[in-house]
Amino acid sequence: MRKYLLLFLALACASTSDAALKGTHRFITGPFQSGPEVTKACAGCHEKLTNQITQTVHWNWGKKQSINGKTVDYGKKNALGNSFCLAVPSNLPGCTACHAGYGWQDGSFDFTKTENIDCLVCHETSGSYKKFPLGAGHPVYPGEHKEYPAGKVWEPVDLVAAAQSISRPSRAACGNCHFYSGGGDNYKHGDLDSNLGNPTAEFDVHMGGKGLTCESCHKAANHDVKGEAISVSPGSGPRAMGCTDCHKGDIHKIAILNKHMRRVACQTCHIPTYAKGSPTVLSWDWSAAGKDQKPEEPKKAAEKLYDKARGELVLGKDLVPTYIWYDGTVERVFMGDKIDPGKVVRLSAPRGERTDPQSRIFPFKVMKAKQPYDTENGTVAVPNIIGPADSESAYSAKYDWNKAIAAGMKAAGLPYSGKFGWIETTTVWSLNHMVVPKEKALRCQNCHGEKGRIDWKGLGYDKDPRG
Repeated sequence: MRKYLLLFLALACASTSDAALKGTHRFITGPFQSGPEVTKACAGCHEKLTNQITQTVHWNWGKKQSINGKTVDYGKKNALGNSFCLAVPSNLPGCTACHAGYGWQDGSFDFTKTENIDCLVCHETSGSYKKFPLGAGHPVYPGEHKEYPAGKVWEPVDLVAAAQSISRPSRAACGNCHFYSGGGDNYKHGDLDSNLGNPTAEFDVHMGGKGLTCESCHKAANHDVKGEAISVSPGSGPRAMGCTDCHKGDIHKIAILNKHMRRVACQTCHIPTYAKGSPTVLSWDWSAAGKDQKPEEPKKAAEKLYDKARGELVLGKDLVPTYIWYDGTVERVFMGDKIDPGKVVRLSAPRGERTDPQSRIFPFKVMKAKQPYDTENGTVAVPNIIGPADSESAYSAKYDWNKAIAAGMKAAGLPYSGKFGWIETTTVWSLNHMVVPKEKALRCQNCHGEKGRIDWKGLGYDKDPRG
């Protein structure tokens, strides 16, 4: 009888809405001592789905793509510094707190072992399921006592309650990782913050006004979610998905606006500012770390924040984007590439130019940083930043850059001369969320004229093309 009940539920789940799904898994009673035990229970009905997940970018943190004129297996797992925690290979137990799996703490992780998949991180709706920051994807389990940072106790999760609450992924579920990436709410992207969990229409016309979820645009086929960040999937470009997937044809009543769409991205006019809710990081000076100074928290726009283990950050709010020609491809600096320390190193740079008919003007967030490099080998350093208090190499534990870089470069399989210095870098982040109602979109005078926001010369024009 139980077998037929499970079969019925599996078939029902394939077609029902998220509201209808809630409460359908009350038959799961455990007990469970770990996340992988929950996954084994899920696989009792959904074995095919677990096999699908092992083929996805969310699971592998990389895919084959064309970058800098060559095909590479590239993604979050081996992307060179994004200026936030600098690199994944040297900080796996911390970074993989946002991996859809359990136990990825070093190169021995088995990506074919389906019980390592974390179903709950995307599908639970109890609101109590939290991964431990240094747990390599594991939460705190019953009977464990864990603190991070020292003095902050993380309570064990109720795995049965989490398993019984499963539904389709919510905005909050996606946001647990994507809102808080880079160390804080909206720190990294600039257009993804916790306000999107339940936004007003003015804050985001799609999620607030129309009630769309992340899945509405980022549709999944065989659990592979559509859409990529140019920081880790620069070979895909914005056309992997776009506004015109829904808004087709000449959608404006004014002909000149439809003409603009040939060279101006929808986001340029419809996302006039970013970081509208929570402030975003604009610069990060790692060279300032290590000082015995009381940690600060930002209270207003463009305020500095200092943390001994992270250095000095500058955050901003309600910001005008940087406008750049973009043809859908990005130039990247890879781990081990030789760099010129005398120049600002552009770790990611959108390609495009005015004379290219495939290029359009897009809005971006430009992130500046000061980070370490190997002075002898001329390569960007990959330090071990994150670790427990008793770590022998993590900068957050020992405040020793040489030890942190040596351990990190070893983890990444890169040589290190033992000598380091500091370089200035930039990374670029595309802006696609926090779309305003059409009444709030930019008008002609916002870009053109003496008070226009566009740097026309920077875009290759002699002057404002409107005259």
